[in-house]
Amino acid sequence: MKKVAFKTLGCKLNYSETLTIQRDFEKEGYRITDFDGQADIYVINTCSVTQSANSTCRKTVRRALRRNPDAFVAVVGCYAQLEPEEIAEIDGVDTVLGAKNKFNLLDLFDDFKKQSEPVIYRSDVNEAVDFHNAFSADDRTRAFLKVQDGCSYSCSFCTIPLARGESRSPDIATVIRNAQHLVEDGFKEIVVTGVNVGDFGRGSEENFFMLLRELDNVDGLERIRFSSVEPNLMHEEIIYFTAESDKIQPHFHMPLQSGSDQMLGLMRRRYQSGLYRQRVELIRELMPDAAIGVDVITGHPGETDELFQESFDFIDSLPVSYLHVFTYSERPNTHALNIEPKVQNSVRKQRTHKLRRLSKKKRYEFDTRFQGEMRPVLFEGSNKNGAMLGWTDNYVRVGIPYDPKLENKILPVELGARTREGYLIGTLTDSVREEEQVIAELTV
Repeated sequence: MKKVAFKTLGCKLNYSETLTIQRDFEKEGYRITDFDGQADIYVINTCSVTQSANSTCRKTVRRALRRNPDAFVAVVGCYAQLEPEEIAEIDGVDTVLGAKNKFNLLDLFDDFKKQSEPVIYRSDVNEAVDFHNAFSADDRTRAFLKVQDGCSYSCSFCTIPLARGESRSPDIATVIRNAQHLVEDGFKEIVVTGVNVGDFGRGSEENFFMLLRELDNVDGLERIRFSSVEPNLMHEEIIYFTAESDKIQPHFHMPLQSGSDQMLGLMRRRYQSGLYRQRVELIRELMPDAAIGVDVITGHPGETDELFQESFDFIDSLPVSYLHVFTYSERPNTHALNIEPKVQNSVRKQRTHKLRRLSKKKRYEFDTRFQGEMRPVLFEGSNKNGAMLGWTDNYVRVGIPYDPKLENKILPVELGARTREGYLIGTLTDSVREEEQVIAELTV
């Protein structure tokens, strides 16, 4: 029985697709092993977001071949779509599969013998108009369900439309069937994910709001979250519906990229800062305890010191919970390469560091607001140095002493002090402990 190992570089969507390919191998009788162990086949699912994609991919291939120099190495995904010849030059790579063929690895190779020359499978991404269902599991409690792929936007810095093609999605009925299967498998929470999930239903009579309403009716599903939604697609009806829903968690993630309207124009974004503030203020009005995450890019061409400070001040003034800060990275065939002035790498890193300090401050202030309160927490199964971790409804990390009986359970927890590891110490009430003890005794 051949052993196969997988490595995901990049986002949760990539991860969900990797796990889907892995399940295909399992069905064919392959044995799944850890990437740092010895395998006969190594599959590397790549990302194209940053300039370091090449060096990261090269290091990962070397890691695999150190474990087994005779292993078959397949590099798939976004970077494989964009730069297949570059990847093929990496010593030890046997095949490179782009967007259309990454799910066909088992069909293309039956013996997985080392190749004398790398075999490249690449096609026009917009010929790959089919949608491939995928999902991944996070510690057997949360499932990341892919509902959308590709992007029809043309942001100045982004290669995703080149790597994944135009926006596409299945119909709502298909998503609901997939969600029902996940509930049957025991998942309490589903995270709806994609490249641009707010664009779900493009070209059809369905839309993202309609999808959320149907997911809200899935029997047995206790929690729903959705990944990053563009501000122009975060329509007010979605915010109002989330505030009314018992299942959709009070947790939003909206990419901003810059708080300067001039920079948003250079980035070819589809909104300005005023709309973003309106969305945040409506969320805060309807759900004062909601978590709000923000994506920001520093050092994009054209970002002067003054425009960065304008962006920083705007973000600082927003009642948001945390930031995901990305340092701008030149990507081939993107409009940003034509914009002046360029920002020095050292300045980019300084700006990133400044915003990440702001993020830590906002995250600390948000988390500690809830000390002394009771909030529902879905607990994961992993033992983290004696702690069992989970997330509140509003995305605060919580830890209690490890107890495997509490895995995949949603329990009311009193929130206490914040640890250096970044989670709040939780305390179960006596009544909850007694109830769980009775249940455990009855099930022995």
